[in-house]
Amino acid sequence: MRPARSTATLPVRHGTAAATLGRPARAAAVLALAALLLPAGGAAGAAAAPPAAPRTATHAAAADTAAADGERQAALVAAEDRWLNQVRAVTAVAPLRDLLNRAPGSSTQKWNQPYRLDTAGGYTLVLTARTAAYTVDDLLRLAPQTFVRQPQGAYLLTENIYVNSGARLKLAHPGGLELRLASRSSGFVAIVSFGGGLTLEGTKQAPVRVTSWDPRTGKPDTEVGDGRAYLRAIGGHFAMSHTRVSHLGFWSGRTGGVSLTGTDRPDTGAVEGPSAATPGRLLPGEVRVLSGGRVATPDSRFTVPSLSYVSGAISDSELIGNAYGLFVSSADGIKITDTTVRDSLQHGVVLHRFATNAVIERTVSRNNGGDGFLLSRATQQVRITNTTAERNRGNGFTLSGRPLADGPSASGQSTASYGANTVSHSTARGNGHYGFEILGGIAVSIQENQIEGGDMGIVARLGARDLTVTANRLKDQRRQAIAIRDGVAKARITGNLIETTQTGVYVRDSVAEVRGNTIHDANSHGVTFVGAVGGSLAAGNAITGIGPSALDTGRAEGKVTLRDNQTDAWLDTSTLWARVRHYASPMTLLWTAILLLIVVLAFRRRRDDHGHPYAATKPLFPRDGGEPAGGRHEHGRPSPREVARGRARVPVMAE
Repeated sequence: MRPARSTATLPVRHGTAAATLGRPARAAAVLALAALLLPAGGAAGAAAAPPAAPRTATHAAAADTAAADGERQAALVAAEDRWLNQVRAVTAVAPLRDLLNRAPGSSTQKWNQPYRLDTAGGYTLVLTARTAAYTVDDLLRLAPQTFVRQPQGAYLLTENIYVNSGARLKLAHPGGLELRLASRSSGFVAIVSFGGGLTLEGTKQAPVRVTSWDPRTGKPDTEVGDGRAYLRAIGGHFAMSHTRVSHLGFWSGRTGGVSLTGTDRPDTGAVEGPSAATPGRLLPGEVRVLSGGRVATPDSRFTVPSLSYVSGAISDSELIGNAYGLFVSSADGIKITDTTVRDSLQHGVVLHRFATNAVIERTVSRNNGGDGFLLSRATQQVRITNTTAERNRGNGFTLSGRPLADGPSASGQSTASYGANTVSHSTARGNGHYGFEILGGIAVSIQENQIEGGDMGIVARLGARDLTVTANRLKDQRRQAIAIRDGVAKARITGNLIETTQTGVYVRDSVAEVRGNTIHDANSHGVTFVGAVGGSLAAGNAITGIGPSALDTGRAEGKVTLRDNQTDAWLDTSTLWARVRHYASPMTLLWTAILLLIVVLAFRRRRDDHGHPYAATKPLFPRDGGEPAGGRHEHGRPSPREVARGRARVPVMAE
């Protein structure tokens, strides 16, 4: 238990060997942790201050407390890493040390038996490799003072367990098993498998229950500020069925509750590879040194196999109230089925970097503090089907295929994108942010899902390519049902049913094919194109609703093809000026101006009365004695009409 010292006088018995390492370091770690824990009491005292304090001061105190709490938890995670490094170092060199110190002719091999280590992180029971799996009975025999059966029938574990490479620990019991991992303000325990196997196996009638436990309160530990017990498999194999895991983990993914992470060395529990060497292929752990001279492709003198991965299977289980519901990284072939993850402080199911070939089926993730399902960068070939993400504070599903680097970097990571992830026949309902969010990546497929509520339904951005969004049903999004934006290329939005939203499909600065979708009751636009969308297409869509326009291309740049869309049932509420702006184009305005000019000139000519073309040459007085020429009055005076035209002439001989 770390960093508690209540087991400092624990004797070694039942054939175990003890190794004491770094007591000064342990004392320093305890003092450092005590120093870290002292501000917690101060913060608690500050919280008890009179309520008359100003609101701004209260907020500042809360922010300071949160910052101190975060620093404290980060320090605990670093301490966990140091503890694991110490244990790994001892388990790696202990057999060699035993071999070197063995007396001539002696066959004693005490390091091949389970032993206990006293490190800066507290006491740790190390389970060494053997053919049979370790069971509950073995733990009772090996740790009678730290693995104790309580009156209620539950088992309380008060020291760490480390399952070494080649060893297997199976936690199961015919009548059901309840395992309580000691976790309180003075320390907590962990069960860690490094390259070995860890199995939690119950039945439907007799499940396994694992929880953190505070012996002082007699309840699970719900305070994460001082650390909390957790389970972790580093490499090897992890299996869990008919198990309920609750209130485990703190701060980081690897200490988040139930975490499955890879390792940087080969192990015996990973997915099996080829049993025999094939020409030109290396076995796991093999390094081939080539001779000088011409080097065959690839251009490398040393060829090292890829890192080993953790494998695992989780079924018919519940993960409740963990820091991270389930955290997986550097894993190959993980399978999660018929499992519920809820009430996590952070995300529900997290597939972190280098998780590949994972299958998630019939799994529910609800009421989590972050996303329901999160596929981080460098995850690929993940298939999610028949799952539900509901009432999560973040997204229902987040799929990130962005590269680990966009150029030269200190870590030297690849600039290639990841992808080939699929989510189908699943439900995203009532999540706080989006139903689905696709961040970059290639060949991502979102098919036949149901998305209800949220700010937006399906959002793809950050340069995703070859995206397929097909046959989904979206309803009651506050802004946009489907949004394709910020550099997405080759997106296919086909056959989706969209109901009751502001904008059905929104495309911005991307290229998308919007074909054969049915959009009902949109109250702004059916399909909108904004920005650099040249090469996009909207065809065969049936759009009903009320708003400025069914097909909005007024802000589009580049050629957008619109054809065979049914918009007869759309009620256009745009103003006259908006319609003019919508239909106006340079050529349209030019031809309209020409036609108007012709009409105006024709109208003016028609109204203009020019009179007789030779009226100016007519005699002033007609020969027959009638009315004077030009319509003059008697005595040769010009008529008012002639005066108005400026054509009146006064005869010289007028009387």
